[in-house]
Amino acid sequence: MSDLLVMRGIVKQFPGVRALDGVDLDVRAGEVHCLLGQNGAGKSTLIKILAGAHRPDEGTVTFGGEPVSFSGPMAAIRSGISTIYQELDLVDGLSVAENVFLGHEQAAYGFTRRRDMNRAAAALLARLGHGEMRPTTEVGRLPAAGKQIVSMARALSHQARLIVMDEPSAALAHDEVTNLFRVIRDLTAQGVAVVYISHRLEEIREIGDRVTVLKDGRTAAVGLPARETPTSTVVSLMTGRDVEYVFPPRPAPGTHDGRPEVLRVEGLTLPGGFADVSFAVREGEIVGLAGLVGSGRSEIVETVYGARRPAAGRVVLAGRPVRPGSTRRAVRLGMGLAPEERKSQALLMNETVARNITIAGLSKYSWFGWMNRKDESAEAARLVKAVDIRPPDPARPVRTLSGGNQQKAVLARWLVEDRKLLLLDEPTRGVDVGARAELYAVIRRLADEGVGVLLVSSEVPEVLGLADRVLVLREGKVIHESDARDLDEPRVLDMIMEGSAL
Repeated sequence: MSDLLVMRGIVKQFPGVRALDGVDLDVRAGEVHCLLGQNGAGKSTLIKILAGAHRPDEGTVTFGGEPVSFSGPMAAIRSGISTIYQELDLVDGLSVAENVFLGHEQAAYGFTRRRDMNRAAAALLARLGHGEMRPTTEVGRLPAAGKQIVSMARALSHQARLIVMDEPSAALAHDEVTNLFRVIRDLTAQGVAVVYISHRLEEIREIGDRVTVLKDGRTAAVGLPARETPTSTVVSLMTGRDVEYVFPPRPAPGTHDGRPEVLRVEGLTLPGGFADVSFAVREGEIVGLAGLVGSGRSEIVETVYGARRPAAGRVVLAGRPVRPGSTRRAVRLGMGLAPEERKSQALLMNETVARNITIAGLSKYSWFGWMNRKDESAEAARLVKAVDIRPPDPARPVRTLSGGNQQKAVLARWLVEDRKLLLLDEPTRGVDVGARAELYAVIRRLADEGVGVLLVSSEVPEVLGLADRVLVLREGKVIHESDARDLDEPRVLDMIMEGSAL
């Protein structure tokens, strides 16, 4: 296969930081080229240069054998390069066809030719193997996997020869990821090249052809064979050290028997979400919820926290009932939540690290309406050190931190005052392998100090490696419960896919 894209010596500097320092990348027509690196390694900057959002300070870009320099995103799109970002830029209120042709609508004499757009969108969806999707369907009604397909159809509507996919599987269930990979293989068979970015290293061996690794804005390796390169080698290139998916040591079996319950859930039911769910979390215990997207995992966590009002059942925290639908009561009793989408649901992106940490306990630093900034800053600095946020600067805007350090800031928020229970929904989504190990250590340390943890993750190995006890969910019901040591990934996947406990 010939090189479709060649990037050589790419340099990009922002005030105070050299984001890219001589990066190389070459992508062949019809291949899946995986771009890997820790948060802050330079992946986002590189793909923004490729998408025309940034211009390199130094270096050359050749596409289709011709030197190119994109003046903006539309120039890149016109050249045949489309980028699908992790946070999809779709308009929920518009139809599938309107989103596919957004910005280059088919029109005549000032009027949009909707029938022609619907017909063309249907042809693109059929090309992607999703001919059953109606072009007139409102995008806001589609699941995450459906929206991903619409974004890919939009890319093809621009006659894309190269599609960049940034964390495309992050919000997808196991079966949806399988379908995504089928679509990608169909595209590459037609000669379309794909640059695939993911923190899930197990996906790389399955879907990738070659791998390029970035570290600290430099190229650590270019064009490694994806299936032949050991995962340990990739991790070492990314981090500069030998790091595996190592979980902190767990307490011995039976350690939590007899300890006080910090959480008891009895007969909890949310119409359309889950039914008759009961379980307990003991002091210092990590309980994991494993199941597909749509199995009720996140809805259970949100209902326990009071963000949703159940139709039946009750939640008891340390012996005291939590008022249904009252997050204020849950927090007051000692509960904390790290939600699934940290940027949109947890963090104040334009505020400092310190303010994001202390916001859940501002009353601790106020007196008759006046804030004691000195005490607030001291407490924030202590917690930054406690969870090892890097760089250790409480005055730094939280938006400038990597994903892993942003997640640490969310955890630190709930340490301002003693917490009895932490609810963690996808705590390592979009977090690189090195930062994951650090987050695992923080979570285990909190549990060792007596905090109960209820954990949700789409990654079964993460649930099995971090939790002490696991509940397996399917279609809103708990179908199995056991010690995490008694389960393995194939068995859990069999249960959540087939619905029978083995």
